[in-house]
Amino acid sequence: MAEWYDAYAYDVLVIGAGGAGLRAAIAARAAGASVGLVCKSLLGKAHTVMAEGGIAAALGNVDPQDSWEVHFADTMRGGQGINDYRMVEIFAKEAPERVYELERWGGLFDRTPDGRILQRPFGAHTYRRLCHVGDRTGLELIRTLQDTVVHSGVDVHMEITLTRLLTDAERIAGAFGYRREDGRYVLFRAKAVVLATGGWGKVYKVTSNSWECTGDGCAMAYEAGAELMDMEMVQFHPTGMVWPPGVRGILVTEAVRGEGGILRNARGERFMERYDPKKMELSSRDVVARAIYREVQEGRGTPHGGAHLDISHRGPDFIKKKLPSMYEQFLKLADIDITRSPMEVAPTVHYVMGGVRVEPGTGATTVPGLYAAGEVAAGLHGANRLGGNSLSDLLVFGKRAGEHAARYALGLATAPRADDGQAAEERALLARPFERDTGENPYQLHEELQEVMSQNAGIARTGDGLAEGLQKVLALQERAERLRSAGSMLYNPGWHECRDLRFMLTLCEAIFRSAIVRTESRGAHWRLDYPDQDPEWGRKNVVVRRANGEMRVGTRPVPPMPAELARLLEARA
Repeated sequence: MAEWYDAYAYDVLVIGAGGAGLRAAIAARAAGASVGLVCKSLLGKAHTVMAEGGIAAALGNVDPQDSWEVHFADTMRGGQGINDYRMVEIFAKEAPERVYELERWGGLFDRTPDGRILQRPFGAHTYRRLCHVGDRTGLELIRTLQDTVVHSGVDVHMEITLTRLLTDAERIAGAFGYRREDGRYVLFRAKAVVLATGGWGKVYKVTSNSWECTGDGCAMAYEAGAELMDMEMVQFHPTGMVWPPGVRGILVTEAVRGEGGILRNARGERFMERYDPKKMELSSRDVVARAIYREVQEGRGTPHGGAHLDISHRGPDFIKKKLPSMYEQFLKLADIDITRSPMEVAPTVHYVMGGVRVEPGTGATTVPGLYAAGEVAAGLHGANRLGGNSLSDLLVFGKRAGEHAARYALGLATAPRADDGQAAEERALLARPFERDTGENPYQLHEELQEVMSQNAGIARTGDGLAEGLQKVLALQERAERLRSAGSMLYNPGWHECRDLRFMLTLCEAIFRSAIVRTESRGAHWRLDYPDQDPEWGRKNVVVRRANGEMRVGTRPVPPMPAELARLLEARA
């Protein structure tokens, strides 16, 4: 072993310990592979816990007429036609079994009077479909999967940041990074790698995402040669906290609206009647977010620039039982009792529909040996994700990615070789901020990047604004070549920020370039200069890849849907 790094070897390396990563690790281990699981933070602290409202699966426990076919149609319609129908079909068919599997592993759910898993309504779902545990569903999912992982023989490596995927003749050979505590370098040799690193909400100023969500996995995949897709599609959840400023952006679960919460503007008007009189507050997230945005822009916003969300009419006992986290969150953080008073909410960046392009059934990327699942992978949600689909996504495609990564790894005749030269190049890049006496402050650049994204790639976009934002990002990339960090690698968050920032700048460039190309409005992508959907754009996805060190943007045709599936959409119209 080289002296300057710690080394480990596995058949399958899983990067990320949220729902997708945990489920992938369980599946790969069950398939007979040796598995290493790496997380940037502590095990159990994944961002999956922020998915509070429930797991979408067509069990039909509350509404017997629900089925995978209806779930398929709802998801395709929510994604406005640019989803990969094959992913959606697999997802809708397999979600129920993944929920029952979770239950068998010890997952707790709220129950119907006869003991079945209870399901609640959610935005743009035709029937009551979300299996839940109050408003703490993501936390219960993580608890259950974590308990299963630690008893399955998976090696867990906590508080390690991986910064480069290693390749051997264009196939995956492992990953390289460092321990966050002291900067000690770590090299993982692996025959296959599963990316389950989540999204990149921290490129925006107002977001529900936690500090880990800087897009490391997606940017590493891009640098290793993988294609990205639908990067322009960034979801603004309609309801984040607004006040006080220190908690702005923290998620207010869609379950509040699912359980009967009503949105009103400063005049007391139930304004969703104007935007979607049929579904009202349970319209899709893009529609509700735009509605709140418009109310504020037209002078009907609340004092802190949002809308009022009121569920007090449901009564204290109901609220404390169904929404215990929301009750505690507002009481402790905003000194508001939601059993008596409305919440003040506004859109917050919550999720990305785009990410690494994968094969629908396997999770395989365009790089041999590299797989992706969960939020980091594109294709399932199209232009807009329905609430609750994220957790079932993690379970369905985490399992599939883990299984196929293990099959690939165990089927290799010869193991790929992790090149020390690539690791040495990355070490030099990581050490660069310590080599200069003066330079750019990474925190300052991150703040400027968040301002650019919020101003130029927010809910409402224009061609001129996007072009301006792209130029600002390119300028920030140049300045990021001169980042400086003081001190040593020991307990140094400023140093961590330097590499995170480079990842975020890469993904922001991809967001701007993709948004400029898509000259229409569709789902989360709202162009004021192209306010309508263009049928031509409904037949293609925007893809991004690296060529000769530069970012190239193109399109790929959306896979044509078979007639029998197309009829499901027509039947639900």
